[in-house]
Amino acid sequence: MKRFLIAAIITALFIAACGKKEVKKVSEDSRVATEAFALAETIRAAYANRDMSAIEKNSTREGARAIIGGMKAFDSVNLTFNPAWVEIDGDTVNLNVSWKGIWKIGGKTIEERGMAVFVLKGSPLKTDNVLRANPFRYPQD
Repeated sequence: MKRFLIAAIITALFIAACGKKEVKKVSEDSRVATEAFALAETIRAAYANRDMSAIEKNSTREGARAIIGGMKAFDSVNLTFNPAWVEIDGDTVNLNVSWKGIWKIGGKTIEERGMAVFVLKGSPLKTDNVLRANPFRYPQD
């Protein structure tokens, strides 16, 4: 009986010691990276829905030109983003995104993939440019 009581006390102490969760503050870099991921997803959804006002709202003037200026006609698109890397340099954030898109035009299906760099600026973040393989310039003829 004594062994059971001692084992129960040790178990209770162990559970009490391990049961407390330490709440860690989210770092500023982590908050900025999360905001960058959300912004890229917002821009992707606006592009897929051809919502020009949402693109303009979430972009600088130059960023809106980079996205809207290169848009081609399509019937539908299935565009997915996979964030790969975030670089934070002062007030500029570079978000590297690998993407895959399937565009339908008439009866034709075009599939492309690439790696784009979203240049984000400001507070709250806004898209300022899209470098490398800009997914918003597809499908190409």
